[in-house]
Amino acid sequence: MKAAMHMPVVLAVGTVLLLQGCSYAISSAVSRNADRSLTFQQFQADPPQFKGKTVILGGIMAGIRTLKTGTTIEIVQKELDYWGKPRRTVRSGGRFLVFTASRLAPALIGPIAIAAYSYMAMVPIIQPPIMKLLTTREERLIRMKPGRKVSRFERVAFPIGGMLVTCLVAPGVLPLLGPLFFGNLLKESGVTGRLAKTAANAMLDTCTILLGLAVGASTSAQAFLNPRSVMIFALGCVAFGTATAGGVIFAKVMNVFSTEKVNPLIGAAGVSAVPDSARVAHMVGQAEDPTNYLLQHAMGPNVAGVIGSAIAAGVFLGLF
Repeated sequence: MKAAMHMPVVLAVGTVLLLQGCSYAISSAVSRNADRSLTFQQFQADPPQFKGKTVILGGIMAGIRTLKTGTTIEIVQKELDYWGKPRRTVRSGGRFLVFTASRLAPALIGPIAIAAYSYMAMVPIIQPPIMKLLTTREERLIRMKPGRKVSRFERVAFPIGGMLVTCLVAPGVLPLLGPLFFGNLLKESGVTGRLAKTAANAMLDTCTILLGLAVGASTSAQAFLNPRSVMIFALGCVAFGTATAGGVIFAKVMNVFSTEKVNPLIGAAGVSAVPDSARVAHMVGQAEDPTNYLLQHAMGPNVAGVIGSAIAAGVFLGLF
């Protein structure tokens, strides 16, 4: 009987895994306008014939060359499977070049990653002055009602629903949001305790170490300590400060129309620095009133900021 009760949860976990691996790599709008029957050999025989038409070709990226007018990408052609992804095969029809007016800069991946993690570590320095500047002491003392009790069904349905929405709206961000929803489902399902513990500890620590090694091994001091990389770092700090101010101001605007007042400090947690910005909002609030606990309330916009910014990035990547 107990096993039968757990069966829906097990099926839900399987559904999320299936969705992560079975998302379309090509948007429906592009697929509708393209002739899927066209082969690479036909295109290769007479490229000018297809000028102005939408053609779907795929393969493995072999190299990137940045030019003054854009970027050329060298692709080793591979057949595409049903999901629009290159098949894992040694067979290839040859190579082709893709030119884009956007300038891709793989050399900046390392400096950008270092800058991003650096200013995320500076959350306790960047955010508090902005939060105090934009709020009064009375606003920082606002107490919020305890959140309602969330049912187990809602906790399990949220990652599944979030995965479905992501698949439909921005499938390109599934590699980022997929693990978030999957890990959430492992924890909340209540039947995969060992997997949840492994994902939250051993696997997370392993991925963190590999990420640090990969970024460190691919980025020399000369690549980061130059005016361009310093400018990236400065722009990141400005963006972080702007997002913090925007969150606080939006919370203040909500209070104008809402009967239940919101502590504006939790608006600053809307930036995607989890859980640091939520902790900072909680600490700034406790500096005014040590008995005011804002951490639980701040984690809501904190996680929403991660999901929202990732989906927004996926939409922009799809458009441009």
